[in-house]
Amino acid sequence: MKIATASYPLDVFQTWADYEGKLTKWVSEAAGQGADLLVFPEYGAMELATLAGLEVAGDLEASLHAVSERLPQADALHVKLAAEYNVHILAASAPYVPAVGQRPVNRARLFAPTGQVGAQDKQIMTRFEEEIWDVEPGNALQLFDTALGKMGILICYDSEFPLLARALSDADLILIPSVTEALSGYWRVRIGAMARALETQCVTVMSSVVGPADWSEAVDISVGAGGIFGPPDKGFPDTGVLAVGELNQPGWTYAEVDLQTIAYARTDGVVLNRRNWTRQDSRSDAALVCKMRE
Repeated sequence: MKIATASYPLDVFQTWADYEGKLTKWVSEAAGQGADLLVFPEYGAMELATLAGLEVAGDLEASLHAVSERLPQADALHVKLAAEYNVHILAASAPYVPAVGQRPVNRARLFAPTGQVGAQDKQIMTRFEEEIWDVEPGNALQLFDTALGKMGILICYDSEFPLLARALSDADLILIPSVTEALSGYWRVRIGAMARALETQCVTVMSSVVGPADWSEAVDISVGAGGIFGPPDKGFPDTGVLAVGELNQPGWTYAEVDLQTIAYARTDGVVLNRRNWTRQDSRSDAALVCKMRE
């Protein structure tokens, strides 16, 4: 399969047609390059808040609800584009209010060309999400069985936790939509993505929001790039980097991925991290406290 992962800038929209035109352009461009899977970033849907006006988009609480209210319409558009271009799309994640009176979760949605839809919520909140924005953890981790293989989703900060990826150890692909405001944040998520590919012997796909959005306190500046990573093992590059985009440059980053290569690395790799994961359990009890000999 061919994977396209986005370095995605946020825009201000006057009308719904403006958003529909932008998303259609991005999808058609990737599909035109032969992509089968398109991965958009975390909180890329915040630009939908601008449809309610810049005053709403600039208000932390109001913007959460403005985007959530637009999600049914946005999801219908993604269903249409996935079918029209015969692609799988991980939509940009968005704040979603599950029910009246509940706090929003950070939800990514996966669309298949057959019309099937899956949803994955972020598991662990950043300090900003938890302490200031009051976004909450959502549903349990999901493993999606698709025509392109088994996929899991770890939204940004989630990729920094090995046991979350371990719960998705049967995934061929782990999708990692992200948004980071500093270069250090980008590298935390990228290092996490590469480590999860190493441990799980799978392919991880990182997408990023890039550039300024000074109308939003939540996503006012974003630093990042798209990247596609595998284990540094048989059939993969020595670095584990299948492709990486130029920092802060909007556009798609592409890579070809063969599920048989993933399976081969898992069964006959130079090392077998995924299989040997359980061996550490017997070796990783609390370290003994001892003194060095004089």
